Amino acid sequence: MGGTGVRHDAKLKAKVALEAIREQKTLSEIASLYGVHPSQVTRWRKRALEGLEQLFTEHQEREKKEAEALADELYRQIGQLKVELDWVKKKSRLLG
Repeated sequence: MGGTGVRHDAKLKAKVALEAIREQKTLSEIASLYGVHPSQVTRWRKRALEGLEQLFTEHQEREKKEAEALADELYRQIGQLKVELDWVKKKSRLLG
């Protein structure tokens, strides 16, 4: 038999989790303040802390991919310029 519990929006979950992470109030105080069960506060706090690592990992991976894309584009441009320079040198020898 599954319960249909109350659905809380992400904004509330984040707010509750941040309060729990700050540890300025007890879990019971936070739960009472927001009208949720203390075990729910604990779960949201845990998810928030686990998500922080992923947040920074994703950021680093995105920066790495962007740097690789930039390097690839620059190497492509260097290759194109080398071809053009070789062509200009060849033409300039033919002209004089």
